[in-house]
Amino acid sequence: MVQGATISQLGDARTGKLADNLSGFGRTLRRAGVRVDAARMALAQQAVMLVGLQREDFCAALEAVLVSREQDRLVFRELFDAYFKNPNVAQKLLAQMLPSAESKAEPAKRRPRVSEALAPVRAARNAPPPREEDKVDFDAAMTASDLQRLRQADFNQLSASEYILVERLAREIPLPLPHYAARRTRPGARGHRPHWPGAMHLAARSGGEVLRVPLLQRRQQALPLLVLVDVSGSMERYARLLLAFLHAATAPRRTGAMGAVRRDVFAFGTGLTDLTPAFRLADTDAMLQVASHAINDFAGGTRMGDSLAQLRQQHARRLVGRRTLVLLISDGLDTGTPEVLVQELAWLRRHCGRLLWLNPLLRFEGYAPTARGAAELHRQAHGMLAVHNLSRLQDLAASLASVLRQ
Repeated sequence: MVQGATISQLGDARTGKLADNLSGFGRTLRRAGVRVDAARMALAQQAVMLVGLQREDFCAALEAVLVSREQDRLVFRELFDAYFKNPNVAQKLLAQMLPSAESKAEPAKRRPRVSEALAPVRAARNAPPPREEDKVDFDAAMTASDLQRLRQADFNQLSASEYILVERLAREIPLPLPHYAARRTRPGARGHRPHWPGAMHLAARSGGEVLRVPLLQRRQQALPLLVLVDVSGSMERYARLLLAFLHAATAPRRTGAMGAVRRDVFAFGTGLTDLTPAFRLADTDAMLQVASHAINDFAGGTRMGDSLAQLRQQHARRLVGRRTLVLLISDGLDTGTPEVLVQELAWLRRHCGRLLWLNPLLRFEGYAPTARGAAELHRQAHGMLAVHNLSRLQDLAASLASVLRQ
């Protein structure tokens, strides 16, 4: 009886508008980069049949079955509010629910992914077939000027399609880490002491004659790298892209180091999340997927001092050292206790080789670190570098070298 009453309340899915509007909403989510497939849409229809048409229950049911990544939650909620604007959702769904609402008021500010997903598509559907010259222009759309614009575009202002393209381009940017002479040695042409086992091995080939004595030289090892990434709400658009960039750029095959590269990566927001196991994966997409499941405070607040205290208490012995290069990626908008942040940043500076602050807010001309967390970071860091677009990422290697020489 309950099931039959629910079906009569929602109407026949073959003739009513609920199924069409859910399908349209799913297509809108896909345009925004949310991973929605046919199976999830089928679950969405079943969930709506169970919870009914109250706005809060309707939204919660769709979010539960359609959103699988933490970074997509805010996008889903903005799209839901924009798609189903009428507060009387039950009446609107049974009547005519379309992406274009009766109200002309628009939100003051939307995420680029949401704006692109809600862009009108009727003109494209009714447009005549493109002419041959139009096809040529479309094929050559990504010209040198377009690439230059993307290299200078702020990550936070990119649309969903541009963001995906820029993320792919960022993975190709090299970041050769500075090297140092390790304690271990290997045979080489410019050594500092004889390699007698190698000399005996060569002498065995020449009837016992020692014709050449190879030398031992110290191995070149990349500096140990500790990456601390802020995943708070203000850093949402930067965190994923910079994680993809650092994973690809610091891979052993890209650094040129002899042996494995020591990379330790942590995400911090309201707590600390160890992403080092995810960074051991060779595929960047797989790394991002594992990292998104591991981070449970994505797009939340920032308590940097508490996170650094957790780093010191649980991971200090294997992370810090006089050669360790620390890249702290944050905008410095901390909401924790200032005294704890001062103490932990001072400890981190004393126990590492260089502490570099990668700050996306440097994109603003005349930026000054006036916030409490930003001011303390500016005081303790050995250098502050901008990381808000592709051009800055390309210059990061040269900037690192100049800071390390200081």
